[in-house]
Amino acid sequence: MYSKILVPVDVGEPEMTQLALDAALALARTNGGAQLRLINVQPLVPVAFIDYIPPNFDEEMRETAEKELAALTAAIDLPRERVTSTVRFGAVYPEVLAEAEDWGADLIVVGSHRPTMATYLLGSNAKTIVRHAKCSVLVVRK
Repeated sequence: MYSKILVPVDVGEPEMTQLALDAALALARTNGGAQLRLINVQPLVPVAFIDYIPPNFDEEMRETAEKELAALTAAIDLPRERVTSTVRFGAVYPEVLAEAEDWGADLIVVGSHRPTMATYLLGSNAKTIVRHAKCSVLVVRK
C-alpha cells in the first residue's frame, strides 16, 4: 500500500519520535518492501545572532543531527537499504512537506502531542502537515 514512508524526527522529543517510528515500522513491515526516511529539521539561526555564533555553527548542528539520526536508523529492524535519513534547515512543516514531495513519499507518519489551548491558538506542525501534505498523513498520539 505504501512504498515510501517519511518520518519527521525531533530528537528532543524521544517519546513522540518512538511512537511515530513504531507506527511507521509496522506499516513498512506490512507493506513488504516499503522504504523509511527519517527527517530532522534544524532551525535557522536568526540574522540578529549571526555575530554571536561560531562561523561553522550550522555545520556543527548538521553533524550532531546526522549522528543522532544515524543512531536511530541503526536501531530500526529493516534492511539498511530501506532506511535513510536527511537533515534540513528551516521551519519544520515547510521542510517536511518539501522533503515528502522531493523524495516522493506516499505517507508521512508524524508524532503529535494531544491538543492544548496553545496549539488551538498558535497551531502545530502536525496540523499544518496534515492540512497541506500532497500525500497521506498518519498522526500518532499517545
